[in-house]
Amino acid sequence: MAISKEKKTEIIKQYARTEGDTGSPEVQIAVLTWEINHLNDHIQNHKKDHATYRGLMKKIGHRRNLLAYLRQKDIPRYRELISSLGLRR
Repeated sequence: MAISKEKKTEIIKQYARTEGDTGSPEVQIAVLTWEINHLNDHIQNHKKDHATYRGLMKKIGHRRNLLAYLRQKDIPRYRELISSLGLRR
């Protein structure tokens, strides 16, 4: 199941740097994190769903690349984002 429009708008409002910002790394990482968490729940219930598992791995790789980019460009923004999303325990 894809992310609902209302949920995505809520995430965008929370992590956007300016009004109407949907392309910043923070927003993209937050949306991917929600999708990854949702897919993790699905994979736990449907262990043989290999197509979804492959999609999950692609999303994790995309998020990893965005996090590396943000860490390179602006470390304080990176640290704030990972603490708010609960990544890197």
